[in-house]
Amino acid sequence: MEKLLLTGFEPFLSNPINPTMEVVQALNGKSIGQFEIVGHVLSVDFAKAPEQFMALVEEVKPTIIVSLGLAAGITKISPERVALNVKDGEKDNAGNRFEDAPIKEDGDVAYLSTLPIRKIVNRLNSAGYPTAISNSAGTYLCNNIMYEGLYYAAKNEAIRATGFIHIPASFELAIKHGRIPGWSMRDLTAAIELALEVCVENVELADKVL
Repeated sequence: MEKLLLTGFEPFLSNPINPTMEVVQALNGKSIGQFEIVGHVLSVDFAKAPEQFMALVEEVKPTIIVSLGLAAGITKISPERVALNVKDGEKDNAGNRFEDAPIKEDGDVAYLSTLPIRKIVNRLNSAGYPTAISNSAGTYLCNNIMYEGLYYAAKNEAIRATGFIHIPASFELAIKHGRIPGWSMRDLTAAIELALEVCVENVELADKVL
């Protein structure tokens, strides 16, 4: 079977829970069409996360890469449109902090997602899961990992689609915060599984056309 690499992140900053971990763990090992989902959780560490991510890419040799991140406070599943060649923002879990730093010295200023983000939005909305394209993945680890995947894919045709999806908080995290919206883990997991189905269908359809 071909592989779909699905990544999430550990808890970070003021978030003692990261629902992307549970989504990744729930979907790890499942099959969609001709694809097996291989799920892993990354460190929130500017030094470690890119190395972990690229080691997984080399080991798994995926055809599709979908990375997940938590955006506590949003209300909709949010596929990201673009990754910027910059890292900036709050300290990571290891205390590292960057300001206006490039991710790759030889990389493009930005890369557009190669996931079928409009099809994902349309399918999820039709299924009753509020979803909208986001035009900024920020400049923290989420953007960093999205950029790493697209930078690699630009040089490796074996990667047919790669990109990033932000998800809202889970109910459990929303309760801990006290003032942010949340989704049930059941709905978060089901929505991401449906998004992955769209990604697989898009690649399989392209194969048939070719």
